[in-house]
Amino acid sequence: MRKIDTVPPYLLGLRLTGRRVVVVGGGRVAQRRVPTLAAAGADLTLISPEVTPSLEDLIAAGQVRWERRPFTAGDCAGAWLVQACTDDPKVNAAVAAEAEAGQTWCVRADDAEASAAWTPASAIVGETSVGVLAGGDPRRAAGIRDAVADGLRDASLEARHSRHKPVGVALVGGGPGDPGLITVRGRRLLALADVVVTDRLAPRLLLDELAHDVEVIDAAKIPYGRSATQERINELLVEHARQGRFVVRLKGGDPFVFGRGAEEVLHCARHGIPVTVVPGITSAVAVPSAMGIPVTHRGVSQEFHVVSAHLAPGAPGSTVDWAALGRSHGTLILLMAVERMTPIAAALMRYGRSPDTPVAVIQDGTLPGQRALTATLDTVVDEMTAQDVRPPAIVVVGDVVDVAREIDMIRADMGQGP
Repeated sequence: MRKIDTVPPYLLGLRLTGRRVVVVGGGRVAQRRVPTLAAAGADLTLISPEVTPSLEDLIAAGQVRWERRPFTAGDCAGAWLVQACTDDPKVNAAVAAEAEAGQTWCVRADDAEASAAWTPASAIVGETSVGVLAGGDPRRAAGIRDAVADGLRDASLEARHSRHKPVGVALVGGGPGDPGLITVRGRRLLALADVVVTDRLAPRLLLDELAHDVEVIDAAKIPYGRSATQERINELLVEHARQGRFVVRLKGGDPFVFGRGAEEVLHCARHGIPVTVVPGITSAVAVPSAMGIPVTHRGVSQEFHVVSAHLAPGAPGSTVDWAALGRSHGTLILLMAVERMTPIAAALMRYGRSPDTPVAVIQDGTLPGQRALTATLDTVVDEMTAQDVRPPAIVVVGDVVDVAREIDMIRADMGQGP
């Protein structure tokens, strides 16, 4: 008989929904494997005197049936798959022997050579499942798995020619600017696009990764400059989708945070175009975080307010309650506020904010040219003028700015960089 390590295994995708699967052992190995089995819809029974806290959560949620006892003869009966995950080789051997006698596949976590089946290093990227076996070497299998999965996520592995190509429009939040901060799902859909309608604040470097035949439409809205109307953008989405092309509307930040994303979804819905919405990391939180500023901090701020400041306090059409924000002790995050900081600072101080309130202004957040200044509410306008701050910039008002200063001082004392 040939040794098991010289015979290539037969990879198979098991559809476990509603089928009995038995896991023996409740330690770290089971903690890794049980969530995947539960996600596959298996009718899971976990047999172990004790389990980890993570497994307790799954049990409490009803995803796993726990029999709080050691393994006994007959536990494998009726199972389609068995996983022997205890730290006792004798117990694992007994589990495997019973499964073998009942012609049930069993994975032994402690002994790949003696195991009838192996669990591949796996990943799911969209609708694609990746499974890798490497002759019983789990580290090598995981490394290959990661390389393939990363290639599918960032589109370095060509995946546009799919039988299940998306249809309609995908509204994708591109994040605060750094191309590495787009979501995995957003990047995958971008790689499948036939047409990309992009904003000025979307991560532009991602456009260089698109296939040569992808049509890129610039829908930038430049403040006080050239601008594509929202009506025309809406029309473009419908026009191209009706031609059978998959359209990605790539936006900066999150499409539903001051991004007019809902307007575009409504327009597509009225014309019968299906829309997939992919959330993005909003710059309102990500940019302060990138500078080490927490928008909330225990004992300092229990709330934060995100404000579109494209209209000054008191301007017709403004719905912002500046008086309430002035009275609040929470963190204020102001978007599109650069040209209106003079009336904004005056209003906040008039309604109760101290002139000494710390303020941070971050321009081009998360991008290579990112720069920031700190000031107080009564000095921030002069500081912004002196340092020639230009949009896009995020303004953070509140004592959390001092938390970032404290972090920087501690790092400096320890000789660490930011």
